[in-house]
Amino acid sequence: MAAVRFRVRVQHELLSPHSDLQADWAALPGVGATVSFTGQVRVADGGGAAVEALELEHYPGMSERMLTALLDEAAARWSLQAGEIAHRVGRIGAGETIVRVSVASAHRRAAFEAAEWLMDALKTRAPFWKREWVGGRPAWVDEKASDAEAAARWRFDDPSR
Repeated sequence: MAAVRFRVRVQHELLSPHSDLQADWAALPGVGATVSFTGQVRVADGGGAAVEALELEHYPGMSERMLTALLDEAAARWSLQAGEIAHRVGRIGAGETIVRVSVASAHRRAAFEAAEWLMDALKTRAPFWKREWVGGRPAWVDEKASDAEAAARWRFDDPSR
């Protein structure tokens, strides 16, 4: 059976912090590195208050197309042999996995950079809307300036990238 090389999933169900694809990717010709990033819902907000949950809304179909486009862009920029973006939507409890990005490439630098770029791009370009539940009250989460700054540093006119 051939290994699944690229996959995007948007799901309501619990998300494992571990990709089931990475073991298969190790057998792909030319793969020398795999990197996986797992994001989870914080258990406290920036002020230290307990977070009960994060609620994510999205446009089905549109979200998957954007995630696929981001994965395709990363694959082209870093010559990835494989990659996955898995993202939860709906109500996600504190401490639960919300996103997992995994990539496979020939070399570690490309794998680390591609995974980092994908997370920066997800935070600023993916069509998800977040509501944080603290003290039984919901509040919409605005984009953070630090996320925009992180995404802006990826300039591909720089020959060292």
